[in-house]
Amino acid sequence: MAEPVALPALVLDAAFGWPRALYARIGHPVGMFARIIAICDARWNQRTSPDAARRAGGVATVVVLVGTAVGASLGLAQLAGTVAGSRSWIVLSLLAWPALAQRSLDQHVAPVIDHLREGRLDEARQAVGLIVGRDTLSLDEAGVARAGIESLAESFCDGVVAPLFWLMVAGLPGIWTLKAVNTADSLIGHKDAPYRDFGWAAARLDDAMNFVPARLSALLICLAGLGGWRICLAHAHRHASPNAGWPEAAMAGVLGVRLAGPASYDGVVADKPWIGQGGEADGRAMTRARRVYHRACLLGWLIAGGVAWQG
Repeated sequence: MAEPVALPALVLDAAFGWPRALYARIGHPVGMFARIIAICDARWNQRTSPDAARRAGGVATVVVLVGTAVGASLGLAQLAGTVAGSRSWIVLSLLAWPALAQRSLDQHVAPVIDHLREGRLDEARQAVGLIVGRDTLSLDEAGVARAGIESLAESFCDGVVAPLFWLMVAGLPGIWTLKAVNTADSLIGHKDAPYRDFGWAAARLDDAMNFVPARLSALLICLAGLGGWRICLAHAHRHASPNAGWPEAAMAGVLGVRLAGPASYDGVVADKPWIGQGGEADGRAMTRARRVYHRACLLGWLIAGGVAWQG
């Protein structure tokens, strides 16, 4: 079911992203998951509840989300087959398209690069602040570039490779289950109260679903950048996440720069280890990272086309 759908969905996303007109009219499908999470949070994450009850509520939330994603996807796929017959792949491609984020990611990093190239550091700080969680108002050029490159590398996995992988493995239910779990992880998968227990299941399932895609992302980045293998293998484990370190270390190796390192969050400095070896990142390094990203996306297209051809 998934093989002939992946490449058209990638093409649609690269060409159009998720158009603002559509967003203004109907929002984005992940908004439905966010609303479900908010309802479950209010009901099952009571501040006075025992930790075990909160964890059970978080597990129930994930079950509801996955059930919704799988049920809706199977129903829509069956409807597409009934209505469109042999051309149902067109409908399925349209339904998978919003779960990909090639163009959106590129559109978010492009202004950061432009501002750095033109020496507008304040504007670059503001632009990168839209895509990262750290404090950005006092970052120098290297700090802005590091933040942008790290986000680009990690989001290549989250927004491109992981959705593509699950679409090809499990069709429409696979890609939308991933998006449901990603949404839950971003909203409640935190180690601090009040989500330490309630968000546990979402965070663990997100780690599991991204395990293979993270390593595939690193492979694609190294292939697209013609190098970076040694740093990737040696430094991937330095990230606190079991997955995010792979694409970040691969990108650091390809570019020959250091990423990560100490960063400030809400005024508190987190002493994170450095990933990579070499000089400081700058606007030129971020421009190169974007080119590597484009080539890595193209490799994803080739894989999707090859699988469809074999199917």
